[in-house]
Amino acid sequence: MRVIAGEFKGRQLKSVPGKSTRPTTDKVKEAVFQVMGPFFDGGIVLDLFAGSGSLGIEAISRGMDSGVFVDKNPKAIHTISENLKTVKIEDKVELFRTDAVRALKAIAKRELQFDLILLDPPYKKVEYDKILIKIIESNLIKENGIIYCEHDFEDKLAASYGPLSLIKHENYGGTIGITIYRRN
Repeated sequence: MRVIAGEFKGRQLKSVPGKSTRPTTDKVKEAVFQVMGPFFDGGIVLDLFAGSGSLGIEAISRGMDSGVFVDKNPKAIHTISENLKTVKIEDKVELFRTDAVRALKAIAKRELQFDLILLDPPYKKVEYDKILIKIIESNLIKENGIIYCEHDFEDKLAASYGPLSLIKHENYGGTIGITIYRRN
């Protein structure tokens, strides 16, 4: 697993040991970042089910200013920390070990808003409707902000959620579904 483009292009990242996480492949990562914006001109990214942190690190490599990375798995937190050191961006990222719902509540209290939110939870273990509605209700996504959802290809997400409208839905390799929304 590596950083595909931007400032840290080619840097190798570690995966979380064991079978509890499933890293996004380089091929999928490259394809989805071409849709979301090959490069960013600043902004803040939220990597909510961060795993190894590779998606959030990719976003920062491509121009996001900073990020908030969240995962509840202690091995994931350790791996993210190592990967942040590898690309030397520990000072640009806040790292939290907690579950997604608690994280969203805490972030809402801080009145943070994000330009990009990355959702790549364990397949079949998260109700996307609840997470997306919580993000909208808490006003966590900026106008024109993007939300990336990676899910089992059989899962069908709605064409819109309030101010979020679908900009891309794609299946990769017969197992991975990608749905991308933009806030209007």
